[in-house]
Amino acid sequence: MTLTVAIVGRPNVGKSTLFNRLTGRRTALVDDTPGVTRDRREGEGALFDLTFRLFDTAGLEDVDDDSLEARMRRQSEIAIQEADVVLMMLDARAGVTATDEIFADKLRRGDKPVLVLANKCEGQAGQAGLAEAFTLGLGDPVAFSAEHGIGLEEVHELLSEVAQATGQAEEPAADVGAHGQGADGEGAQAEADGEDAQPAVDVGPLRLAIVGRPNAGKSTLVNRLLGEERLLTGPEAGITRDSIAVDWVYKDRAIKLVDTAGLRRKSRVDAKLEKLAVADALRAVQFAHVVVLVIDGEQGLDKQDLTIANQTIQEGRGLVLALNKWDAIGDRDAARKAVSDRLTRSLPQVKGVPVVPVSGLKGTGMENLLDQVMRVYDLWNRKFATPDLNHWLSEVEAANPPPSVGGKRCRLKYISQPKARPPTFVLFCSRPKDLSDAYLRYLENELRHDFDLPAVPVRFQLKKSKNPYA
Repeated sequence: MTLTVAIVGRPNVGKSTLFNRLTGRRTALVDDTPGVTRDRREGEGALFDLTFRLFDTAGLEDVDDDSLEARMRRQSEIAIQEADVVLMMLDARAGVTATDEIFADKLRRGDKPVLVLANKCEGQAGQAGLAEAFTLGLGDPVAFSAEHGIGLEEVHELLSEVAQATGQAEEPAADVGAHGQGADGEGAQAEADGEDAQPAVDVGPLRLAIVGRPNAGKSTLVNRLLGEERLLTGPEAGITRDSIAVDWVYKDRAIKLVDTAGLRRKSRVDAKLEKLAVADALRAVQFAHVVVLVIDGEQGLDKQDLTIANQTIQEGRGLVLALNKWDAIGDRDAARKAVSDRLTRSLPQVKGVPVVPVSGLKGTGMENLLDQVMRVYDLWNRKFATPDLNHWLSEVEAANPPPSVGGKRCRLKYISQPKARPPTFVLFCSRPKDLSDAYLRYLENELRHDFDLPAVPVRFQLKKSKNPYA
């Protein structure tokens, strides 16, 4: 069992700043604009000798209808229900508001320990608000500053008491900055002497990023995969702002699902907050293993979808296309053929990308989508023996030798695969600068065909072989 902590409060009181401080990472978007956080974000927190599960929540609004604010509030209430202890934050410089009093009353009637953090108390401007916080009836408030780390000792004291009372005290935390691993860092590197590299070590969960244009149905798709309303959805475009990671298990395979903000054309992104959200989404792609590009089936594959797909390939990630809203499409054969033809013309560097028809609303195609993700992930991790690669190289060179440049031919000497994730090959030749891009594309196409390697990026590194008589 792990202690679970929820951070709650009105919009723009500093909840995400505290979340970032306790997790040791700037994962939650922070801006002066109220209501930046919408979905509840989960992370691993650490404070001195304590580790705990931490929830960042949307700003609490006093609404109970079907509006976006009300849906955000319900997500925050779920976090409170799952928590062992609640940290209620208020803006000491603004003082206690009517909304603070309403939610303090609800927390007071609950059975969860609550600590009031009067945030932004650095200096004298917050002293009046700190005094007002005593009237909430939730015990002595803490003069706090999430930005500067003031008051963390009092937070540690309360969390320690709750951990001891619930039997959830743990060993001292390891370095908080050690969370996660780079997607390309696994596996031993082969030396350039031709020895076979060791297979890449499959450590940690499969990191699966869900990307696409705004309102393509990404969050609805993730909710359907998880089997619960974990993420905010609705008819409004651009609901998701933060990249929200959710740990999940499918067929005994640990998966970290990452839902991202919609990616619009760069020329249309003007607001600072949207720029932050887009940067967060692109960061999720950089650290993913496989990326699912969600396409609105009613609109088809447009230029922005292809831009996202191309960025994914350039980052070296496996790619799967989810043709969403399949239940609303009339001529399905024509829609699928149009997407496949556009992919063939506009994304020739990666052939065989799976296109899976799905419906996040109805739940159709989910198993097929995940099976394709697993298949692409396995391809992304594939390693080939050096003798097999060199036998293949001799055959393709005999069938189509490299063209001569200046009357001298480039001789292909040797090939090896030093790493996977994505498959990367080192080609030793006599004149690497004279080997044209067209011939490299020929080698890549033959390699994909002969070794059954679709849907993932393939990288070639050219090196000049040493002359033993030089």
